[in-house]
Amino acid sequence: MTSDHVTRRGLFQGGAALAATVPLMAPAHAAPSAPASKGTPMTAVELTVNGREVHLQLDPRTTLLDALREHLKLTGTKKGCDHGQCGACTVIVEGRRINSCLTLAVMHDGDAVTTIEGLGTPEALHPMQKAFVVHDGYQCGYCTPGQICSAVSVLEEIKAGIPSHVTEDLDKVAFSEDEVRERMSGNICRCAAYSNIIAAISDVVGEAKA
Repeated sequence: MTSDHVTRRGLFQGGAALAATVPLMAPAHAAPSAPASKGTPMTAVELTVNGREVHLQLDPRTTLLDALREHLKLTGTKKGCDHGQCGACTVIVEGRRINSCLTLAVMHDGDAVTTIEGLGTPEALHPMQKAFVVHDGYQCGYCTPGQICSAVSVLEEIKAGIPSHVTEDLDKVAFSEDEVRERMSGNICRCAAYSNIIAAISDVVGEAKA
C-alpha cells in the first residue's frame, strides 16, 4: 500500500479529529456581543394646556396627540386615521388649528394648547359647543371635538382676513357657506352631518353679529 492510498478507516478518523477541534476554535472567532441598549433618553417638554402649565418627560418621538391622550389623559381629542386625513385630532396651538397626530410634542415646547376640554364645560358650554348640540351637528360624537376646535379656528381665520382657496376677494375675506365648507373640508364627519355643522357655525356667526 502506498503512502497516497486513503482507506475508509483513515478518512473517518481524520474527520473525527477535525470535528473535535471546531468547538475549541469557535470562541476565538465569535463576533463580540452588542452592548446592551440603554433606551431612548427622555426629553423635558413644557406646555400650557387649557390654561394650565404642565411639565412632561417624553420620548422625543411622542406625538402631541399621544402626549395629550396618554400622558395628560385629555381623551376628548380623538385618534382617527393617525395620518392627518380625518381631522379628529384637531387642537388649537398658539391660536392656530393643527392635526396633533402629525406633530411631535417636543416641537411645541412652551406653546399654549387648547383642546375640546378647554373650550367649555357641561355647565358652561362654548357657543360653538352649544350650537352643535342645538343643530345636532355631533351625532355619534367621535369627530365632534376636532370639528368644534376647527370651527372655532375657522371663524378666527375669517375674522383675521386669512383667505382660503375659494376666497374671491383677497382684500375682503367675508363669511359664507362656501368659505366654511372649504375650511372645514379637512374634518371628516363619519355620520355625514355636514349640513348640520354648517348650520351650527352659521348660528354662532349670527349670534356674534347680534
